[in-house]
This record gives sequence, structure tokens and C-alpha cells, in this order.
Amino acid sequence: MNTPQAGILLPLPALARYLSFSLEPAALPGECLHRLADLVDGQQTVVGLGRALVSALAAEVPGLRSFPALAGPGLELPATPAAVWVWLRGDDRGEILHRARRIAQAMMPAFRLEDSLDAFQYAGGRDLSGYEDGTENPTGDAAASTAIIGPERPGVTGSSFVAVQRWTHDFARFEAMPGAQQDLSIGRRRADNQEIDDAPASAHVKRTAQESFAPAAFVLRRSMPWAEGNRGGLLFVAFATSFDPFEAQLRRMLGIEDGIVDALFKFSRPQSGAYFWCPPMRKGRLDLSALGLATTAQ
Repeated sequence: MNTPQAGILLPLPALARYLSFSLEPAALPGECLHRLADLVDGQQTVVGLGRALVSALAAEVPGLRSFPALAGPGLELPATPAAVWVWLRGDDRGEILHRARRIAQAMMPAFRLEDSLDAFQYAGGRDLSGYEDGTENPTGDAAASTAIIGPERPGVTGSSFVAVQRWTHDFARFEAMPGAQQDLSIGRRRADNQEIDDAPASAHVKRTAQESFAPAAFVLRRSMPWAEGNRGGLLFVAFATSFDPFEAQLRRMLGIEDGIVDALFKFSRPQSGAYFWCPPMRKGRLDLSALGLATTAQ
């Protein structure tokens, strides 16, 4: 029986590292993917596979697609596809480092490590702007039904889709805004996390209110702050049973339908964007059978 990668539904870890791999030209990735599957427990290590990799294996995952090329007034979002995405979860930075090294070694020579980003929890679950992140996240059974594909889709039962964006904050611009304007940009008061009823339509909370879409656009957010030197932002991670809810939110943030751009763009911009399919687990091992690869390495 297939089960989801448990780390998708678990609370956020204290520390994390995100790895992105590209597929080398003319590579045969099967053996490397088997080695990766041996290292993945689905709990401390969560894996997503990109469309290019699935296509290279002459396979098809219903619902998996490329990150969309979307643009709004004065905005154009980057698409930065990758073959494999790995989310390393833990509470010991040294252990995460060595786990990342083992995975990178296992992925050679078919894959190349393109990006490695460390992340962490800040101030009890806040974004580096100081605002609580993921307040409206579904919990319990609702979280599972939002993020994990059920038995009604037998080919992908237990799996999930994930959207990943690296957002970089302009701290100087944000700090130059009066506190009241900061609150109105988010749509919540930083002091008590209460939603501001009369916030403008451009407030981030109003742009992305999941229940305000038809159909409702629920995703399970598992985002974490990142920092390199004096730069930082949010590694946005959203799991769902399809990419439709994320894209609905993204289109509204960009003002594609009504011309109202999310105020979040005043001080933060995404530097990347990619979609991945997160295979299920079977008998404690990453199940790659949907890709035509045996569950146990040959």
C-alpha cells in the first residue's frame, strides 16, 4: 500500500536544506534514482521530481506540468525548472550537511547539483518580515486531503504536487514603510496576527484568501525563511493534489484578472519557480514504479 512522504504533513523542522538537480545531457538516470530512493525516508528527506525528468524516462504523471510563464502589470515571474528537488529536514546543521553530501554523491553522474539553500525557523514560525506565515493552513484531515492524492486516482495515490519559489525580500524598502503601511500590505497586524477587515484589496491576505476562489484554492504551505550573508527571504513551498489552487492564487496576486497587484511585490520578488511531483512511499522506500522503475533496485 502506498503512503505519502510523511515529511509533507509533519510540522516544520528547526532547520532545512533544499537541493535542486539538473539532468545531464544524454544521461541514463535510472540507477541514480534507485540510489536516491535508498537514501530517502520520506520523513527527514522529501523528494520531488520535475517534468523534464519524467519525460526523459518516457513516463507520464497525470497532472504534472511545467511552471507557468505568468506576467502581470509591471511583473514577470521566473520559471526555473529542475529535474529533482530534495527537501532535507532536521535540527542538526552538520547532520544535514553530510546527508546532502551523500545524496549529491548518489546522484552522480546522471545529475548535477545546481542549487543548495539553507533555511530555518524564525521567531516561532514567522517570515523574516516579522509576520506569521501560514496562518490559514489547513490542519489534520483537511491538511491530508489538501496535499495528498487519494485512492480515486489509483496511478498516483499517496503522492503530491509541490510548487517551489525562492522569494527575496528588499529589507531596506520594507523597513522604510511606516508600520501601519506594512500591516496593510500584508492585511494582518504584526503585533497580534489579527486580520485587518478594512485592509485594501491589494493586501496579501485578501489576494490569497483560499476560500474566496471558485473552486476554493487550498494548499498546504511548508515555507521557511532563508538567509545568505545579509540577503534573505522566504523559500515558498506549497503542496496540493494539483497545481490549480497555487496557480489561481498566483494569477490573482499578479492582478491578471482585475489589475490589482498584491502589495507583497512592493518589497519582495520571486527569483525562481518550479513544479515537482512527490512520489509516494511503499514498504519504507520511495516508490518509483509510476516512472517504469522497479521499487527495488535491480
